[in-house]
Amino acid sequence: MSHTAVPEKKLKLAHVHEATMSSNGKSNGEKDVWFGDQPLEQNDPVIYDLIRKEKQRQINGLELIASENFTSRAVLEALGSCMQNKYCEGYPGNRYYGGTEYYDELEIICQQRALEVYRLDPEKWGVNVQPYSGSPANFAVYTGVVGPHGRIMGLDLPDGGHLTHGFMTSKKKISATSIFFESMPYKVDPVSGLIDYDKLAETARLFHPKLVIAGISCYSRNLDYKRFREICDEHDAFLMADMAHVSGLVAADVVANPFEVCDIVTSTTHKSLRGPRAGMIFYRKGVRKVLKNGKEEMYELERAINDAVFPGLQGGPHMHAVAGLAVALKQALQPEFKDYGNKVIANARAMSKAFVDKGYSIATGGTDTHLLLLDLRPLGLDGARGEKVLEAASIVCNKNTCPGDKSAFKPGGLRFGTPALTSRNLTESDFVKVVEFIHRALEITKELKALSGPTLKEFKAALKTNAEVQPKITALREEVENFAKQFPLPGLDTM
Repeated sequence: MSHTAVPEKKLKLAHVHEATMSSNGKSNGEKDVWFGDQPLEQNDPVIYDLIRKEKQRQINGLELIASENFTSRAVLEALGSCMQNKYCEGYPGNRYYGGTEYYDELEIICQQRALEVYRLDPEKWGVNVQPYSGSPANFAVYTGVVGPHGRIMGLDLPDGGHLTHGFMTSKKKISATSIFFESMPYKVDPVSGLIDYDKLAETARLFHPKLVIAGISCYSRNLDYKRFREICDEHDAFLMADMAHVSGLVAADVVANPFEVCDIVTSTTHKSLRGPRAGMIFYRKGVRKVLKNGKEEMYELERAINDAVFPGLQGGPHMHAVAGLAVALKQALQPEFKDYGNKVIANARAMSKAFVDKGYSIATGGTDTHLLLLDLRPLGLDGARGEKVLEAASIVCNKNTCPGDKSAFKPGGLRFGTPALTSRNLTESDFVKVVEFIHRALEITKELKALSGPTLKEFKAALKTNAEVQPKITALREEVENFAKQFPLPGLDTM
């Protein structure tokens, strides 16, 4: 930096200071309000404006990404509280900093509520609520339980699994899970789209995994946890459920329950659970099994997992997120939350039926949960193009691979989920209307594909400029936004 730049910068800061004083209605001779007491709108109008724009986008649009939701005002207030100001490295009663007495109390309350939400006996289950999100939670389990280069098996990403379940290609190890651990995917049947448990069992006999992951990112059927358990028992392997997508539905007791047979259960907290962006790891305690000599083999997961989270992989926990999670867990204990879970599934099934009635193909033929996968390949379309047109019409979803797809960059389908719009009180008949909007957008997609060049880049350029489709997209977007604005959006009024 040059010497002349320093006073120029000071002059700019002084100018901002004077403007702030003026906006507070004070003369230059009066004491200014400390910037830390200023509301965001005054302190940083640029960021405030971006947040307001995003709020308006959420109000005006239809949020159908299966992994997203709208959390409550109370959770947002906890997230924006003074609980964010403190370092709390360590665990309750054993912190590395002073001044954590209320944080200890907070974390213990959060743990107690987590066990209560899932109807777990604290003598048989423990929970770590410090993971920053689901991906670190999964990695902590592998680190603490499996160990470097230990063997894991998870559902393949193109078949509906998650990156953190060990995804890699023939050319590259994509996920850190596949870099630091040895991963073997299991697959779905390419015709039915259902997990091929027999093939999984056969592959496990060759691979001998130490841990099997029963978890999904885009698979619309209940998992057969008991079958997973049988496969794991054959190899003395741990069974870990990644219930990130369905954690709220498990809490509401409206889908298959992984806690009945699993050793470890991980989850995010912001999807169907409707909490902040964070993670949890549940682990069994007590006797794992009785050996032939009569001796008991104990679970030794608690210390291994806790040490992997901290100090192994993370620093200080985000205690404002723990506060938000504690609030969300209390909400999940209310009778209204079970009603919400039932509605999430009913709405997903209504969407699925409406698509089938219009002649569309749904992977696995339907849904048991909160999501469905629309296969666009029979229409000669792909998810990347469909996603862009829907976004232009204020309908947000995500492109997704379908069983048999060869590339994640040109996936054959679109994933839709109902948790977020169910939080806005949309009913089954409303979701049928939403399907009609999607259908019209896909008709525009077919038309635009015929008018544009062969590449996705050319398609996206035509989407912005083509005179034939622009009026149709504009008209659809106006209809969608007028429809969406009828429904309340949870959260803070202005943010």
